[in-house]
Amino acid sequence: MTQVDTAATGQSDADHRNTGSGTWRAGVRRAIRAGSRPGPWKRGPVLAALALLLGLLMLLHAEIPNRTKNLGSLVETFLPWFGLLIPVLLAGALWRRSASAVVALLLPVVVWLNLFGGLLGDKSHPDADLTVVSHNVGADNPDPAGTARDLAASGADVLALEELSEQARGTYEKELAQTYPYHTVQGTVGLWSKLPLSDTRPVDVMMAPVRALRTTVATDHGPLAVYVAHLGSVRVNPRAGLSTGQRDGGAYALGEAVAAERNERVVLLGDLNGTMDDRAFDGLTSRMRSVQDTAGDGFGFSWPATFPVARIDQILVRGVEPRSAWLLPATGSDHLPVAAGINW
Repeated sequence: MTQVDTAATGQSDADHRNTGSGTWRAGVRRAIRAGSRPGPWKRGPVLAALALLLGLLMLLHAEIPNRTKNLGSLVETFLPWFGLLIPVLLAGALWRRSASAVVALLLPVVVWLNLFGGLLGDKSHPDADLTVVSHNVGADNPDPAGTARDLAASGADVLALEELSEQARGTYEKELAQTYPYHTVQGTVGLWSKLPLSDTRPVDVMMAPVRALRTTVATDHGPLAVYVAHLGSVRVNPRAGLSTGQRDGGAYALGEAVAAERNERVVLLGDLNGTMDDRAFDGLTSRMRSVQDTAGDGFGFSWPATFPVARIDQILVRGVEPRSAWLLPATGSDHLPVAAGINW
């Protein structure tokens, strides 16, 4: 007969009951924690709120007042770059597994694509009746002769230069003379052309010396009014915000000059020290089209040349058809040259 160790058996049963009880209690605790954890629609409320604010900021950028440090113009100057916040917020939403934040991100995505999606594709066409180039050559350009030769080799029919210094003016005139038999310089801006010029005069943009001109280019298709302008610089600092007084006054004066222009066909070339999203240029954009928006490839950022973050060098047209718009290689300037092909 086998003897059973009742003490050992009792201990074993007790251990089994304790283990089962512990497992049950652990399961209950896990269930409680799972029940108290917010679901995917309740997670990440801060991320969802930030996504909605980003979308509203881009959607209603024109409503941001300029009374405080020109905040509206500052936002509009760098408006395309707000799109970089979308993947950052998306990464946070995925990390938090927040369905509400992912859905909220649809607003900034749709707004950004509506504002800038058209710039992502190539809208250029190869055929053009006239090629125009604009370049802020930079007063401190260490190689004006090389810059002039590069611009002459671009194939431009009409070439606008801004920020011409007295010291470098003779160099540009000498280097460009063979390619461009016609030219005019008014103050610190000039126009070189393969076609005859007439009716040239300075344009008052509320700065001295003269920083804008108007002339007529005689083309095979008729007269073309060409404006060249270099508006006032913009400064950003923590105390004053975006300082745009001189530029905004010049933009208004330039808009009035274009509005009074009798020629139906007009081209504006220049360093306007601002993007066309900035409300300061409403007087121009309501009357003229940006060739980059209409026939460009990408954003066409032109400044600073080493790492462009904004297109402040502009080519605007009225009464002619933009066919293409592109950037030329860097020169000794801190701006990139901008070019466009236009048709009648």
